[in-house]
Amino acid sequence: MSGRLDTLSSIWITGASSGIGESVTRALIRGGHQLIVTGRRSEPLEQLKALAPERITVATADTTSKDELQQIAPSLEAHGDLNMAILNAGTCEYIDIANYNSDVIEKNIETNVIGTARCIDIALPALRRTRAKGLPATLVIVGSSAWWFPFARAEGYGASKAALAYFAQSLRADLSVEGIDVVLVSPGFVKTPLTERNDFPMPFLVSAEDAAERIVSGLAKGHHEIAFPKRFTWILKCLGALPQTLIDRMAASMARKGSSEQETKE
Repeated sequence: MSGRLDTLSSIWITGASSGIGESVTRALIRGGHQLIVTGRRSEPLEQLKALAPERITVATADTTSKDELQQIAPSLEAHGDLNMAILNAGTCEYIDIANYNSDVIEKNIETNVIGTARCIDIALPALRRTRAKGLPATLVIVGSSAWWFPFARAEGYGASKAALAYFAQSLRADLSVEGIDVVLVSPGFVKTPLTERNDFPMPFLVSAEDAAERIVSGLAKGHHEIAFPKRFTWILKCLGALPQTLIDRMAASMARKGSSEQETKE
């Protein structure tokens, strides 16, 4: 559907208290939209609400918790029909291969994949009610461009984002008959609290504000795939298309000893 944001919409955003989620929220506030904002910490959400108290509903929840999500489910239609859900909450934890621990894999999968899937438990029924009235409904899943190339130490994070990409594309196929759009967002490196702890070079780093503008612009134009910055994402796609032996050699050459790093975007 083109022109998704041409009219004022009711939008749910997870991971809204920091990073990309916060910047997307601020951009949508400027657009006059009505928002339901979710994160684990209520204080930054209340600060966002203060920017437009009449148009923002705070729905504090941990997206990995079924119970907490069910408790906020009624809030998704606090401003009327839910037109869009932007599922952005996630985490990133790297593996120290010398001290391999499967818990790192579990934490990435639990937050990035299971948390997103659980959000759809409550978002999809609301979006279906919107479509039943002939109104536009869009499901947006924020992943990462990391899954296009096997980066060292990213076994957990990259695998979770690869799963999200497949998940989003399969949902798009299943929901197309219902007229519900599914959009996959694949950012490169974005300057957020999540990436500030990275101890490696981050090429083509963009600000969270820049990322938000690209996402909102892509949604407004009706895109189903939003990947940026183009120079970085095209490089990764080209690398991923090389023969596997070359990919393996390149990935191995980038490997080094490292320590686990964790941060969660809420």
